[in-house]
Amino acid sequence: MSEAGEAGAALASAPRATYRLQFHQGFTFRHALAIVDYLADLGISHVYASPILAARPGSLHGYDIIDHNRLNPELGTTADFDALVAALHERGIGIVLDIVPNHMGVGGKDNFWWLDVLEWGEDSPYAPFFDIDFNTNRRGLRGKVLIPVLGDQYGKILGEGEIVLRFDAEEGSFSAWYHDHRFPIDPRDYARILDAPDAAADDRLRPLVDRLALLKDLKPIGEAYAGAKELKRRLAEAAGDRATAQAIARAVDRLNGTPGDLESWMALHRLIEGQSYRPAYWRVAADEINYRRFFNINDLAGIRVELRELFEESHRLVFRLLEDGKVQGLRIDHIDGLFDPREYCERVQARAGRPGQPAYVVVEKILAAHERLPEEWPIAGTSGYDVLNLINGIFVDPAGERRLDRFYRRYTGRGESFDDLLYASKKRIMQVNLASEMTVLANELHRLSSAHLPTRDFSLRGIRDAIEEVFAYFPVYRTYVTAADGASAQDRRYIEWATARAKKASPAADTSVFDFLRDALTGDLAANAGYRPEAVFRVAMRAQQISGPVMAKGMEDTAFYRYARLISLNEVGGDPRRFGVSLAAFHHTNQARRERWPLDMLASSTHDTKRGEDGRARINLLSEIPTEWARRVLLWSRLNRSRRTEGNGDGPMPHPHDEYLFYQSLVGAWPIAGDAASEPAMSALAERVDAFMRKAVREGKERSSWGNPNQPYEEALSRFVRGALEISPTNPFPEEFAGFIARIARWGTINGLAQTLVKLTLPGVPDTYQGSELWDFSLVDPDNRRPVDFALRRRLLDAAAPGDWRDGGEKLRLIRAVLQFRRREPALFANGDYDAVPAEGERADHVCAFARSHADRRIVTVVPRLVARLGAGGSDGEANWQGTVLRPPDGDYRELFTGRRFRCADSAIPLARLLDDFPAALLIAV
Repeated sequence: MSEAGEAGAALASAPRATYRLQFHQGFTFRHALAIVDYLADLGISHVYASPILAARPGSLHGYDIIDHNRLNPELGTTADFDALVAALHERGIGIVLDIVPNHMGVGGKDNFWWLDVLEWGEDSPYAPFFDIDFNTNRRGLRGKVLIPVLGDQYGKILGEGEIVLRFDAEEGSFSAWYHDHRFPIDPRDYARILDAPDAAADDRLRPLVDRLALLKDLKPIGEAYAGAKELKRRLAEAAGDRATAQAIARAVDRLNGTPGDLESWMALHRLIEGQSYRPAYWRVAADEINYRRFFNINDLAGIRVELRELFEESHRLVFRLLEDGKVQGLRIDHIDGLFDPREYCERVQARAGRPGQPAYVVVEKILAAHERLPEEWPIAGTSGYDVLNLINGIFVDPAGERRLDRFYRRYTGRGESFDDLLYASKKRIMQVNLASEMTVLANELHRLSSAHLPTRDFSLRGIRDAIEEVFAYFPVYRTYVTAADGASAQDRRYIEWATARAKKASPAADTSVFDFLRDALTGDLAANAGYRPEAVFRVAMRAQQISGPVMAKGMEDTAFYRYARLISLNEVGGDPRRFGVSLAAFHHTNQARRERWPLDMLASSTHDTKRGEDGRARINLLSEIPTEWARRVLLWSRLNRSRRTEGNGDGPMPHPHDEYLFYQSLVGAWPIAGDAASEPAMSALAERVDAFMRKAVREGKERSSWGNPNQPYEEALSRFVRGALEISPTNPFPEEFAGFIARIARWGTINGLAQTLVKLTLPGVPDTYQGSELWDFSLVDPDNRRPVDFALRRRLLDAAAPGDWRDGGEKLRLIRAVLQFRRREPALFANGDYDAVPAEGERADHVCAFARSHADRRIVTVVPRLVARLGAGGSDGEANWQGTVLRPPDGDYRELFTGRRFRCADSAIPLARLLDDFPAALLIAV
């Protein structure tokens, strides 16, 4: 084994603590190399890396992969990556790599597999890799793939000369080009292009044209494919002759017309019409697209990783990195997009694991509060959204729900429940954004029903309407029915519940279609002799790939922006209906994770979260002070009255709901440095919040949208945001708002410290999202992907004396202290039991405490909660514990952050004494 392999093998055990790095052209392998020592000093065991395989040029996230078998050149060379790996290994740090098995970046000019499919259609060896419906009944699309990239109607784009034919002399190929989008011409049509007098008269071209004409008759297709490759090579050679190159250019010019004269482009149109694709206006995608996408993103095409050949081909480099010891674990992106997630995980584990030592694999999976991760999957757990929302919930005060709800409804005029909003949002997604995917599914279900006499009278429209209703009521992202195992008890419960709800709500006279759908989605139809089992399970498993995007786009990217009662609950994997988590539920869930998923990843911020962890922690405070919050909002609304614009009969702009969202978002994003608003700080904040609010109204799809931006409304909203945050003698709002933040800021950071300590000591593997080791008040992406000032973090980590709490240094030092302790006590955290530790007294509900113990080692985590009420009106973080005490197991303890000693032998520790020097405690048995 190589030196790198030996080092990697030594790190192959499960991570102890990870640190997420977002790689892109502005943060490369060399940039990461420069912070290796910082990461080691922080105490992490593994870098949790965003995708590093070749992605679309300029990608800031790496999820639009175009080549699975080479590193992204924008991140550096192989040597750069190896240098980073060596430096990490030298400091005892491994890598958990984020991989993307569900989709690839398509369109443009850089994905070879996709371009080959466009060139050869169904005859391309790569065509089976993509989830393309070549047998669609849609007009003009049979045997073709829709390419919705044009900025306007096809005829207008063509007539204006924006699509042109070009010859690539180096490759010997012809393509139609629309700006940076390449549409390859089938080599079997090259003879049509070159069948011109000038070309026919060229001695070099004449024999090639004759050979090219024969390609159409070559069978099997493999011979035509190989022959075309050779003829392209010879065509490129011939084009080296000047006269031949000129003859080719004239042949191309003959097909290109005159801009503004549509008729002159008809020859090129006829050539394009004969290809295996149809360029189209991007707006038709929702209705007519015939390839599976990642959600509704046209330039991310789903791939069929369930095919063994594709699985092996698309994982070749990843498995080599694992085998060479350069990567020690994997995070699987969008597991719910896969045809058979369990089978995929089993294949990965079979290739990535070692005898007796399974590979560390976590999946990006969003679980409903009542849903359990399938225990038969050979993985370590999820990437942490469930834990994020569990922790967040204990800092939300259920006592404030009624008053906050009442004020929210009165101020915004929003009377619907979240259930109603979610239902409407999912219906909107299915009927607009994912209309094409729903049509494909309805057609498959209709073909299935038509194959059996008792169900053949179900109409296509009736099935389409019914499956929309079922998905609108679906309580989870997806089920996991397979031909091998059928439907689990959990899957069956969800399907039966959704179909029963849809059936009950249906106004139709005949609701038996819902019984058909129930049996199709569970796979029960396969037991009926009238249906082919393979057809039944194919439809059931395809439906599962669509229900996930419907929920994700309907809930996270629509309903969450339409419902703003308390936006700290509107988090990925969260549920705004769940207003807080009781301590009993919190402890019960953690005990269950300790038993079932002890190596689950623990997150508090990710690249996908709606807001930074400390912003979320500060917004949670509003649940404790609903009366004051309502009074403040009414005051701010009066102060900003003149900045509203009256719409044309549509009421004020911004709408009260968006103004309410603006104030809450400011609570979470307001900078902590200094109490008074300053011109530079407000200018920077206005830029960020303006971008966020524009995104929010487009995601909400009520007053604007990505597909149809409402420019007057968005401009009025922008004027409001920037005007409200403008520093001027006549604008009292910034100073007034700063005063409110000054009142609650310390409580917010105490919440932040508390949730951080909880995350770092729960059963599982804690992750720190890049930069969030200081106070994180970021907004949704791209705001949460701004450059990280690692030099500042290094200075604060090295500081001899603690600074002011406002600089975030106390959070950084807490993380370092706990992670270094975890490094010294790996067995305690990997294998330790979990037990709630009771508190006694009037404020017992304001403390969350639990013990982790293994062999003779024990720690007790102690954090305050609901601190605004605990502070009894003060804003300096001082707590009024009123004699409340903690009863940890008997023994002597040293507190990690202060070094103080406590003895517990038939006595309790007063919380006022334990938390007087620092607002969170980690007691270590000595």
